[in-house]
Amino acid sequence: MRFDIITIFPEFFDGPLDYGIVRRARESDLVQVCVQDLREFTHDRHHTVDDRPFGGGEGMVLKPEPLFEAVEGLLGKKLGDAENREPMNNHAIVLLSAAGTLFQQEAARRLAQLDRIILICGRYEGVDERVAEHLATDELSIGNYVLTGGELPAALIVDAVTRLLPGALGNEQSVVHESFSEPPDPGTVQVKKGAIQVAGLRKKLTIRSGQTFIESLDFSRGLLDYPHYTRPPDYRGWTVPEVLLSGNHEDIRRWRRKKALEKTLRNRPDLLAATSPAGAGDVHDTDV
Repeated sequence: MRFDIITIFPEFFDGPLDYGIVRRARESDLVQVCVQDLREFTHDRHHTVDDRPFGGGEGMVLKPEPLFEAVEGLLGKKLGDAENREPMNNHAIVLLSAAGTLFQQEAARRLAQLDRIILICGRYEGVDERVAEHLATDELSIGNYVLTGGELPAALIVDAVTRLLPGALGNEQSVVHESFSEPPDPGTVQVKKGAIQVAGLRKKLTIRSGQTFIESLDFSRGLLDYPHYTRPPDYRGWTVPEVLLSGNHEDIRRWRRKKALEKTLRNRPDLLAATSPAGAGDVHDTDV
């Protein structure tokens, strides 16, 4: 797989891509990461990449011309023309923007199936909307907050996608048994009278919602990871759960699944796609 990162600060990536899994993947030629200086695609002596927004307002906006030329130069063809634009089944052009769709694990899995990803790092007040409408295939955000630029999100996406590629991790099962990877066992969840009950748990999770009661839950985005423990088995009086020391692999598997489901319901109710327009509401522990 090849990543192309378009930025006005190419030196930013001298560090983040030189460690851990991404470094090993680059050294083994599993991935290629090429950083492109956007200013090289300008034609004035000041290498201008931004200008004032039409209609007034604060800040500066990245111009469309250098971004289109950068991407078209990388791909070796003209883009953005509706009549001539060809589908790119194995490529993605990703604009990183606070206004984009939230980047989640399913997006990382989708991108990991491609041959090439071009990442456009936004800056200043924003990017000319024609880039989002006529150049980018995806507009992604890494969270509901504003950063000074798209460089950190670009590095994050390179890491999240690279680790999903076959051969990137020492143990291929690592991407199976981790957060957002597996749905719960069928039949373990029941929703009754405003509470989510999980089979085998001694607590129920009550849902406070002033709107419509949740009618169904969709765990297709996977669970959070289960709790992990290591030596010593007793630290300051805090002990490792006995089931993990039992040697009974089936009991351990069931315990881990239950704890993963419990943590997902408590800590990330946003992962539960509900039919209610009010969403999952607030989730709280209550003794059964």
